[in-house]
Order: sequence, then structure tokens, then C-alpha cells
Amino acid sequence: MPDALPAPDANYTSGNDYVVEFLGYRFSFSSTDFEGRVVAATVKLGVVEAPELDDDEVADLVVLAAQGVVDQPSSRLGRYLVRNWERVSLVDGESLVYWLRKLIFRGAWLDHQVKRGALEVVWDESEDEFAYQHPGGGGRPLLELAPVPSWHELQFKP
Repeated sequence: MPDALPAPDANYTSGNDYVVEFLGYRFSFSSTDFEGRVVAATVKLGVVEAPELDDDEVADLVVLAAQGVVDQPSSRLGRYLVRNWERVSLVDGESLVYWLRKLIFRGAWLDHQVKRGALEVVWDESEDEFAYQHPGGGGRPLLELAPVPSWHELQFKP
């Protein structure tokens, strides 16, 4: 018997430019949404310092997240990744491509839970950033996201 798919409202959709299925979920992204999530994941991991990237750099990162490798880089960032792939692809046993994809999906899943009303966004003063908690808060703990590995030591410096 095949695995049951989640209810349709469990799937994230912002467009149909990128459609990815993962663990029975179907996530559909617009180009703008997917590109923004790829850049945000790259910054969070420390591959780049800031989200201000040119179109070619974003294109190379999208190819990396979608295909797992950049065959024909079109930017200095893409060439840096290709040239340093043996060092950059794995840090402390953690895969860069895996973590890019995981953060893209995690962000989309969290955003969808907010849209469905299952989570709410709150300001966490102790961390000085936005966080998630169950609706109504009422002293309930904030949703703690698992830590991510860091590529800061190998960060691309334009």
C-alpha cells in the first residue's frame, strides 16, 4: 500500500516555476520565491555574507540547490564554488547541497504553517530575531529550530 500523501492544505505553493516533492509533501515555488529562499539559505549557512547578490550569482546558487552541482558557472561566486568544491561541498561531514535544500524546505514549511494558523511569528528579544510559537503563546515555549552548520570559514569574498 503506498504511503498516504498529506492533505492538500499541507502543501506549500507560491507558483509553479519550481515543483519539488519531499517526504510526501509537494512544494511549488515561483521563481522569485525560490530564488529568495536559496539566497537566504546561503546567507544563513555563511557561504556568502549578505543577500545582495547579482543575477548571475543567484542563478548559480539556484542551479546548485536544484541540481546539486554547478557545471557551467556564470559568476565569480559560481566559479569559486566549482574551484573549491572539494573543500566547500562538505564541512564537518555536513553537505552544503543538503543544507541548502533543507533550509529552503524548512522556511517554506514554517511559512505555510503560519498561513494555516498552526504557528505564529513573534519577536524573540533574547535572540534579537523573529521566531515561531504556537498560536496564543500564553507562555508556551517558542518553537526551537535545530542549529545549522557553518560555512563561514570558507565564505566567498567577492
